[in-house]
Amino acid sequence: MSDIKKQYKHLLTQIRSAENAAKKPANSVTLLAVSKTRPVETLRLAAEAGQNCFGENYLQEALIKINALTDLNLEWHFIGPIQSNKTKDIATHFDWVHSVDRDKIIQRLASQRPAKLSPLNICIQVNIDNEPNKSGVDSQQIMTLAAQITQQERLCLRGLMIIPTAAASEMQQRSSFQQAHQLFTELAIRYDTVDTLSMGMSADMALAIAEGSTLVRIGTGLFGKRSG
Repeated sequence: MSDIKKQYKHLLTQIRSAENAAKKPANSVTLLAVSKTRPVETLRLAAEAGQNCFGENYLQEALIKINALTDLNLEWHFIGPIQSNKTKDIATHFDWVHSVDRDKIIQRLASQRPAKLSPLNICIQVNIDNEPNKSGVDSQQIMTLAAQITQQERLCLRGLMIIPTAAASEMQQRSSFQQAHQLFTELAIRYDTVDTLSMGMSADMALAIAEGSTLVRIGTGLFGKRSG
């Protein structure tokens, strides 16, 4: 864990280098630390190094961390599949949700977002490669869900999230990223709150940035491989 600060700085250098290679403005890509299964102490070290945004997949685990780290004023992103019975806690304790893919979840998050909080930032998860066992909508459903989200005062549509096929070649990944960027561009033209394309992880971060990602979700590249 003592190496996290060093790895964080190295990772930022890689991101800024990818931005530069893609001729993007400096600091235009956000690093989201994927912290599922990582202990509270590890997240605190990352925060002390300068990391502010953390992504969690498992609600009960996340709530423990959020409660333990309230002194740090971190930004919390829910990035896992959403069950209907978990929406109240997600709406109450998170700042962002990246994995919205159906109207029922939109309605529940909107009705359960506390009025004292700012609107919940929403990304629509797109199943960009139409994989049968993966969450997310197909591209034809994006505008329908976007319209439903923008009708909710307690939600703010921010963009799209994708996870390309894990076993895909670089050429296939690039094609998926390009498709996602085109869909993102079409959405941003229609809605002025849209500014986030959440795509790219440790193994394909530079490629995702080259093809238009504005936010990369990094776990292993920051924290190392998970044990067990």
